[in-house]
Amino acid sequence: MKLIIRTYKLLFKHPFTISRGTRTGVPSVIVELNEGNLSGYGEATANPYYNTTVEQFQEELYNKQHIIEIEASKTPEEYWSYLYPHFKNNMFLLCALDEAYTDLYARKKGLKLYEYWNFKIDTIPQSNYTVGIDTIKNMVAKMNEVDFPIYKIKLGTKEDIKIVSELRKHSNAIFRIDANCGWTPDETIKNAEILKTLGVEFIEQPLNAHDWEGAKKVYKNSVLPIIADESCIIEDDIEKCHNHFHGVNVKLMKCGGLTPAKRMLNKAKKLGLKTMVGCMTESSVGISAIAHLTPLLDYVDMDGALLLKNDVATGVQVNNGNIVFSNANGTGAFLNE
Repeated sequence: MKLIIRTYKLLFKHPFTISRGTRTGVPSVIVELNEGNLSGYGEATANPYYNTTVEQFQEELYNKQHIIEIEASKTPEEYWSYLYPHFKNNMFLLCALDEAYTDLYARKKGLKLYEYWNFKIDTIPQSNYTVGIDTIKNMVAKMNEVDFPIYKIKLGTKEDIKIVSELRKHSNAIFRIDANCGWTPDETIKNAEILKTLGVEFIEQPLNAHDWEGAKKVYKNSVLPIIADESCIIEDDIEKCHNHFHGVNVKLMKCGGLTPAKRMLNKAKKLGLKTMVGCMTESSVGISAIAHLTPLLDYVDMDGALLLKNDVATGVQVNNGNIVFSNANGTGAFLNE
């Protein structure tokens, strides 16, 4: 295999604000694993919350190129296990490499990835569309830009209930709330009662990621389901989230790719947890990878490419919340010329 590394600055259509701050774009590294006339693609975006940068990604990839570029004879699971000791301190890069290898492997088999996994895509969830924190007027305008059946509303302000109440006047869609660690336990329990009357489906990660005592209290007393995000990073976290959350949002970059994500989702389902996969504002490379996990999911948040001015790839599309798979094999992603 040959490793090809490309970096991009993905720009948002609108400044994107959550409880931790505002960004206008996100740096991305896209890795290509090439063998003959076939290539697989994977992606990692830099994230200040997890102390990752594209420069760091590039340096590590070049330093470990000889480890990555082996003969592509292993299964994706075997390749992930082979890479893990070398990339266990950088799950974002492990994710990009795992996505790329899995994509390449399925293409070599002449199959779409969900076909290689023997998944059926007859009944899969719709994706939400995310509305970042802004003035109410701007948040309404963002909703009006795209007609979606489900909106995920970012919160974590002093006016959260007012925001949702005003947005509800402009849409009959399902609302999901993501407070990104911005609330206290008592605040969450109280807000949940009001938000339920406003057509909110669930609340994602309202508390600090390490507040397990608070999470237990909220789990027992919230009238809305609570979904873990920042509290659910790697495979061992699934058991920790059990009886502390009603569901888990697995992010491919945080856990190290498609291979561990699939294990995490199956484990969560066995424990009776609701399952979700979310994006971290990837291009269509990362979004296309997520799509193939949807048969395992109750919820999905794969709107990342829709938030961009400059998607650098094509692949799986999300049209009005509906997921439309590419006709291409593998994940279906290709870089734009």
